[in-house]
Amino acid sequence: MKDTVRVATADDAPALYRLLQQSYAPLAQQGIHFTITRTPFEQVREKVLRESTFVLERTHSPHAETEIVATLTVRFPWLSQDEQAPPYPFIHWFAVSERYKRQRAGSALLDHVETAFLRAQIKAPAVYLATAVGHPWLRNVYERRGYEPFRHSINALGTPLVWLRKILIADIYRDLPEARRPSRDELTTS
Repeated sequence: MKDTVRVATADDAPALYRLLQQSYAPLAQQGIHFTITRTPFEQVREKVLRESTFVLERTHSPHAETEIVATLTVRFPWLSQDEQAPPYPFIHWFAVSERYKRQRAGSALLDHVETAFLRAQIKAPAVYLATAVGHPWLRNVYERRGYEPFRHSINALGTPLVWLRKILIADIYRDLPEARRPSRDELTTS
């Protein structure tokens, strides 16, 4: 068995669309609604072309086909339509195939993106993401990984969200002008 992380291509869009739909749809039964469940295929394909979408592929034997077992997408600040968004990369559309949950596939992919890509290559001082306030365990997972809440909002489908930030390079983050960092008021009231 071999795992490989790579950047997705447009050819991966059908498999990614299926994985995202299968991963997020069950949350609706818990009253948690993410816009990806209503996103058309063509929009997923467009995100793959415009943003940095990563996949973790697993090969079970030397001659076997590879299978995408996890994915996540990184949106850079210059693509954000949210004027209140922090000036850091945003992680979204994070999904792990049901067959591979609790096998560290998601953790391995997130580790790679945070460390090898965002910190080592991009030199991003911080990264952020959002999850549903009502998700039974995901916020705790992110907080154990070093993410801290800094904002609350409600998505387009009425689901309350908590936004979490992780500092990747403390020296750069600390040296940023105050105008580039969220204020204490933003951390507690938005």
